[in-house]
Amino acid sequence: MFICAGESEQFDFAIPVGIGMTDVAINLTKLCLSQKPEFLFFVGTAGSYGEKNIFDIIESKTATNIENSFFTGGAYTPIDNMVSTAEDVSRETIVNSSNYITTDSNVGKAYLLKNIHLENMEYYAVLKVAKSFGIPAAGVFIVTNYCDENAHKNFMDNHKEAMLRLTAYIKNTERM
Repeated sequence: MFICAGESEQFDFAIPVGIGMTDVAINLTKLCLSQKPEFLFFVGTAGSYGEKNIFDIIESKTATNIENSFFTGGAYTPIDNMVSTAEDVSRETIVNSSNYITTDSNVGKAYLLKNIHLENMEYYAVLKVAKSFGIPAAGVFIVTNYCDENAHKNFMDNHKEAMLRLTAYIKNTERM
């Protein structure tokens, strides 16, 4: 089953499950209870912490939930904040999820030091729900922006083209 965030990120082949981790957790849980899919494939956009380029398309099976304040010593968490459906996490492009978009490129460098390359608001919740239901899951992302002071502007400027490229990628890789 293909899923996506929704609103400005909808695809004719995917079911929208909400924007941000909370909406995704609620809506995807309801979906899994009503019709347990054999596989979940999340499709969306992502910001790059600096090493992935605009319009790169990256597949991943691993996500983290780390807030920017973690890197400045302003926060800690008692939870296990990484989830993966990959057999070998060392080969993964890790996607971080937060309900906030990173606009400080210096913080982006801290993510890279932890081998975290992308930012997408929903993916961690997707993988947590999938794991709780025992459903294999993965995601594919297209980079729309860098996580810096121009993140929102670049996202808006690149979004339309990114959606076209990501749709073509999915339809041309025989995933449907």
